[in-house]
Amino acid sequence: MKASDLREFTMIELLNKRKEFSAELLNLRHQKVIRQIENPRRIREIKKTIAQVNTIMKERELGIKSGGGDRES
Repeated sequence: MKASDLREFTMIELLNKRKEFSAELLNLRHQKVIRQIENPRRIREIKKTIAQVNTIMKERELGIKSGGGDRES
């Protein structure tokens, strides 16, 4: 899921999404241990998405505007 899509959610929805992604990550790690995982790359994707959700939530707590990668060099 893209960060721009996540930024459209409310804080409550972000909390719910983080909970869903954490549960999926736990399930994927379990599958990895028992060697039944179909897409091992999905673990990395889920971890990245959880980090994005945490970053967006922290930005909102601090009142920081979203960066969006529009930096001038």
